Amino acid sequence: MKLSSLYAMATFFRALSLKPKGKHIIKICDGTACHIRGAPVLLDALERALKIKAGETTKDGLFSVETVNCLGACAIGPVMVVDGQFHPKVKPDEVGKILSSYRKGKQHDK
Repeated sequence: MKLSSLYAMATFFRALSLKPKGKHIIKICDGTACHIRGAPVLLDALERALKIKAGETTKDGLFSVETVNCLGACAIGPVMVVDGQFHPKVKPDEVGKILSSYRKGKQHDK
């Protein structure tokens, strides 16, 4: 396979990345239901707390933030998923507590 074909594939699919990802991958759903229920405000709070933008990784390599079109959890939006664990109906003021639990190596139970 040509190197150019591999590069095209790696840059086309969002699941693949040419940059290292953080230890914890945070996905914020921005589908219609989550968007209406406050996903943009939630994302803003997360970006401020981590001092990065969606698509970036913190300098310490601990967190990467991604937005996704839909996670199929419309009834419990806005949804934040960290390492596959769903956090339903997240409010911006809960972001710090959730991040803290992952910094401490504990899973957050809501």
